[in-house]
Amino acid sequence: MWRRVSILSSLLVFACPWILHGATLQPQEDFHLDRFLGRWYEAAVVSDCPHYMRGKKGNPAIVALDLKRFGQASLTVTATAPRHGSCQQTSNQYASTDTAGSFFYHLARLGADVGVSVVHTDYDEYATMLLLSTERTSQNTTTIVKLYTRSLDVRPALLHDFKTLVQKQGMREDDIIFHEKTASNSTCL
Repeated sequence: MWRRVSILSSLLVFACPWILHGATLQPQEDFHLDRFLGRWYEAAVVSDCPHYMRGKKGNPAIVALDLKRFGQASLTVTATAPRHGSCQQTSNQYASTDTAGSFFYHLARLGADVGVSVVHTDYDEYATMLLLSTERTSQNTTTIVKLYTRSLDVRPALLHDFKTLVQKQGMREDDIIFHEKTASNSTCL
């Protein structure tokens, strides 16, 4: 019974637009999965989870993300980042939802269901991503906003727009972690 309630509540959360701090963020209209596939870099991130942010501050390296089609409308996302002197890879399969540009996956190590939404992208330069996770046991929720770029060089105007979006969601600009390109992480990119 609990599993059925958990699945139903997850589906209700992920079928609806994102609601954060009173503001609503919709997935990008007219989203095209094929144009979104390929290599992205996680250039900036902010979250309302202190534990998540501590981990990101401890390793502010740029993360390379390779997005490939999995099935009809789902994705395999492979993240590559430096960790402890080597390049570490993790992969997740994002299942599509009924809303184009919105996906779902389960993060087993944390026992969390994660909804991922492409809030805005021009496909060629940047994408703003919104992740909402819910731990199954505690029902604690975490909000994460990310800026993906196709290039390691990010235009100042993109960073400004990202800061503005973050502030509109009730998060502080000072909490944003801007990932750094360093000699130690460039081998992973």
